[in-house]
Amino acid sequence: MLWHAGWRDGHIGHVPAELHRHRRLADFRDRVPPRLPTTTVGVRGARLVGFVTVREDEVEQVYVAGPARGTGVADALLAAAERAVAERFDTAWLAVAVGNTRARRFYARSGWHDVAALNYPAEAGATPVTVACRRYEKSVR
Repeated sequence: MLWHAGWRDGHIGHVPAELHRHRRLADFRDRVPPRLPTTTVGVRGARLVGFVTVREDEVEQVYVAGPARGTGVADALLAAAERAVAERFDTAWLAVAVGNTRARRFYARSGWHDVAALNYPAEAGATPVTVACRRYEKSVR
């Protein structure tokens, strides 16, 4: 599953170990259905190569399969998320794990601004796990 593989690639070593037990493949399968109405997918032929999910003014999830990185898929997905947020809000925001430098460089190149440290409450069963992140914002209107 793209989300599971992408999460491991971008987060292992950058988030608390206790979060790992809530990020098994089965956990991602459970997390998908409620997000589908606000998810945009990227495809190449019949193959899923990326997706972005928006929650209110937050660009909550952005994942692109390794082979599709650098092809413009991430740019297109992020632009779609920005348009979705702009329907109701002036500013979009997202959280990036402090150590995920590849993602942080991508957002900076895409016009997003690192505005603050953020202790992000990551979903983890009944009790969220706090992840040290940076909050990025972008004016979308």
